[in-house]
Amino acid sequence: MILDLVSALYMRPLKWIFLWLLLFALTTMWYITFSSRAGLENVNPLYFYEHEPVYRRPRPFTLRERPRCADLRPFLVILVASSPGDLKARQAIRITWGSRDSWWGQHILTLFLLGQDTQREDRAATLAVEDESILYGDIIRQDFVDTYDNLTLKTIMAFQWLSEFCSNARFFMKTDADVFINTPNLVRFLLQLNSSENVFTGYPLIDNFAYRGFNRKRYISYQEYPFKLYPPYCSGLGYILDGKLALRTYELMGHVKPLKFEDVYVGICVNILQVNITIPEDAEQFFLYKINFDICKYRHLIAVHGLTSSELVQFWQDLSSNTSETCL
Repeated sequence: MILDLVSALYMRPLKWIFLWLLLFALTTMWYITFSSRAGLENVNPLYFYEHEPVYRRPRPFTLRERPRCADLRPFLVILVASSPGDLKARQAIRITWGSRDSWWGQHILTLFLLGQDTQREDRAATLAVEDESILYGDIIRQDFVDTYDNLTLKTIMAFQWLSEFCSNARFFMKTDADVFINTPNLVRFLLQLNSSENVFTGYPLIDNFAYRGFNRKRYISYQEYPFKLYPPYCSGLGYILDGKLALRTYELMGHVKPLKFEDVYVGICVNILQVNITIPEDAEQFFLYKINFDICKYRHLIAVHGLTSSELVQFWQDLSSNTSETCL
């Protein structure tokens, strides 16, 4: 009987602990589910706009491309966001989809966007990137620290570079180093577009919720972004702008407060310019997540996100070697 009494006394606090844990779990689930749906209902991109260019802070370039873009007059410039230590990914792109400088008679220029290494005192890493630049001549760099939270600075750098040194490019694409691009398909896709100075296309994200949960990479505060939904924008895996629209976008960036998410930020600027997304007619061309290699799918698509360096090389080799296989 004494043992039963002792057992009952121990079980009582355990019962309350279990109930508190259950309540905490339910509260957490509610927060993650519903907090992202909170915020101001009607998106107003002009909320971020200032009449004076108070956000215009052009930075000097510490590395530039060679040969100069102005001498090439490219049809398409592809700027790839990379990090200083990601040499393997850059090499994979150099020997796969970025290996050729023309498709269908159109000149293509593929360059890499870098910031400074996060270990500023790591002189060896800095020298390695500078040696790489001397060897390949395809690196664009400014002096901001290369971190996830500075991706918007990297994108602004891309638009600044285009505006200052490559303003005659017909099209401009920003992509990431873990993206596979079928460059001949991309060029063919752009050649088939109606001639317009308002092309903004890629993987469209419409009515996307601003996330308020616990995942730090996806989270954005109410203070930074007070609206429930993002304006229509194209995923940062690979969006394309007409060259003249890209120049107008950079001019506007000096008036628009930067956000944590670079693709949302570009979407806000394009919305302020009253340009709609050119939604690809074929939904099987831009993929937000990796898809396993299938010769017919990869022969048809334009861009797919989330591949490793070895997958980039293997998939490109498989795509290039299986030219005789027929797809329906």
